[in-house]
Amino acid sequence: MSLTDPIADMLTRIRNANHNGAPEVSIPYSKLKLEVANVLRREGYINAVKVEGEGPARQLLIALRYGPDGERVITRLDRVSRPGRRIYTNIKDIPRVRGGMGICVLSTSKGVLSDRECRKQSVGGELICKVG
Repeated sequence: MSLTDPIADMLTRIRNANHNGAPEVSIPYSKLKLEVANVLRREGYINAVKVEGEGPARQLLIALRYGPDGERVITRLDRVSRPGRRIYTNIKDIPRVRGGMGICVLSTSKGVLSDRECRKQSVGGELICKVG
């Protein structure tokens, strides 16, 4: 099956698994999805990312993170830039999510980075998603 927006599919799978309280979620593998998942791991929104399988059957296995009483760490997960409407931003215009309590994930010339990493490296790029 061909998807027109695989990143939106990934975010929807994470959102649904998080809503259901699942400990982990399996997503078809791509390099961009792996990089987005690594940003979420570095920022503390998920516990671990693992690649399973060989060749075209590879899957990303993402271990979701919950609080001590089972509360969700990811409360909101929104796609910003879409295949039909790409959204680019420079360093000065990177939005702050939930007053700095959330993050934006950006695809830059230095790789896929969070908004904090972009500000530190002074680089802008395509806004992939917002996580709160």
